[in-house]
Amino acid sequence: MSDYTYIQFSVNEGIGHLHLNRPEKKNAINDQLCLEIEQVFINMPDEVRVVIFSGAGPEFCSGLDLAEHKAREGLEVVKHSNMWHRTFGHIQNSGLPVVAAMQGAVIGGGLELATCAHVRVAEKGTYYRLPEGRHGIFVGGGASRNVARVIGAGRMTEMMLTGRDVDSDEGYRLGLSHYVVENGKALGKAQELAALIATNSPYSNWAMTTGLRHIDSMSHDDGMYTESLLCGITQTHPDVVARLEKFLNRKKQPQQ
Repeated sequence: MSDYTYIQFSVNEGIGHLHLNRPEKKNAINDQLCLEIEQVFINMPDEVRVVIFSGAGPEFCSGLDLAEHKAREGLEVVKHSNMWHRTFGHIQNSGLPVVAAMQGAVIGGGLELATCAHVRVAEKGTYYRLPEGRHGIFVGGGASRNVARVIGAGRMTEMMLTGRDVDSDEGYRLGLSHYVVENGKALGKAQELAALIATNSPYSNWAMTTGLRHIDSMSHDDGMYTESLLCGITQTHPDVVARLEKFLNRKKQPQQ
């Protein structure tokens, strides 16, 4: 277990577990917590193949810690937003699949963090909110790209304007989660999925978690070209060649 103030990080059988640990603040994100997440990904042990996100207590993450908000001039606000972008960029560009186990509140910056995950599991009691309109602010942690990519700019605009809660069922339909489970079961399901994903080739996991996101923002022709490059990189790697040969040999075995 690594030594951090606002998070816990541990590794077990190749699966890293990043646990937000501010339950008394509903795991609200302050600057130090954000930087601790960044340090986890900068110093990620080589043995880690998949990372799980979770939150201590009844809430996954209630977003930006407004209690620690301080007045900043315009350029300072820009740099503060850049820090969040940099941190979340480490998550998205690490090449490691990330599985989020969500419960309770997934609000504002918490939703920005959750949409950095490639697989999201929500408990039935999970709800999502973008309260920026109520606070008179705008998203600054990447939601205009990451959340909008999931639910569309129109739906995101409506959520920000109204600040309404989206429950787990609607969130599932919108794509904010990929699985909905009973309350108290999200982490167990995330661990099950992480163990499955960890058996994939790390090269195909890298291609899927980094390549598709970049292709999505490219022109059609550039995307097709990049797809071919990723196909060539992954399918010719010795690890993948061995996997394919094993699969083909299995199919050739006579039935008993």
